[in-house]
Amino acid sequence: MALSLKNKQVQLWARRLHIYVSMALLLVVLFFAISGITLNRPHLYTSDVPKITLQKLTVPAHFFSIENSRLTVNKIGLLNYLNNQADLSGKPSSMQTFSDIEQGKILEGEISLDYKGPGFNRTVFIDLVTKEAEIESTHYGVVAVLNDLHKGRNSGEVWAWFIDISGFLMVFFALTGVCLLVPKKKSFSLGLKWMTFGSVVTLLIYLFAVP
Repeated sequence: MALSLKNKQVQLWARRLHIYVSMALLLVVLFFAISGITLNRPHLYTSDVPKITLQKLTVPAHFFSIENSRLTVNKIGLLNYLNNQADLSGKPSSMQTFSDIEQGKILEGEISLDYKGPGFNRTVFIDLVTKEAEIESTHYGVVAVLNDLHKGRNSGEVWAWFIDISGFLMVFFALTGVCLLVPKKKSFSLGLKWMTFGSVVTLLIYLFAVP
């Protein structure tokens, strides 16, 4: 294994990949490092006051129908309407529906759902009698956006894949660095000592400092 890693061609490609992958990951590593600090020390970044806005709009009645005293909602059409009219973004939750129907008429009722995204939340309430929707949007600030993106929270499938691929490239970056050290006996030996030191310190912190 060590002999193959010392091969000039292997070393050449390891050096190239190590350099280019590190440059490709430069801003990604900085992002995860900084957002890791903001996640770990939330009390230092509480200056952002949540910004709350309120929207109201009328929902067309054709999204709702009553059959055999039961309410039927065109959920796809309603979501598309809300997205277009209120410029909503984020992942919608399942709809919660309550209705009191008598003789084919709605006496009272409402539909509620949430839209969640990085650093924000939107709550939608629709009065089934007046057909009026009230949308409350809360944005928690830039730091909250960074924290949610770091965790992949409410960030979508594409961002989840981005985190996975970034993690894989970071592992690849570390392994190519080891590959470059193997032919250099003194540097490799010193590197192993530092790796051992760092691993032992991490283990001790975990054993004695973590509750």
